[in-house]
Amino acid sequence: MLIEDALRERGSSRSLTQVPDGVAALDYLRDPERARPDLIVLDLNMPRMNGRELLAVLKEEEALKMIPVVVLTTSAAPDDVAAAYRRHANAYVSKPVNLDDFTRAVHSIDAFYLETAAKVPRD
Repeated sequence: MLIEDALRERGSSRSLTQVPDGVAALDYLRDPERARPDLIVLDLNMPRMNGRELLAVLKEEEALKMIPVVVLTTSAAPDDVAAAYRRHANAYVSKPVNLDDFTRAVHSIDAFYLETAAKVPRD
């Protein structure tokens, strides 16, 4: 809720959906009845399937690999940061979260995708 409020206060209205663990996240994302999210906020420390494993799966699946991922976790260990970027995370923010840093990361991802998105011709 804190993240959702911070984004809204800083001009980015997003609806967040929380899931209890990595397996539930993967089930949610693979569900054809659900719209794909435009961003995933991922904790590395989750039960059943941790964030490292989930990130690897996300970036291997054709239907999911283009969804931007912001890792938001307690670890600031250089190995964790490097591993997340090697697995194609788009941003990495450590807890306790600096909401301005987190918001900047999200806005930079938004700007990148808006600038590089293919323009759909209008009739």
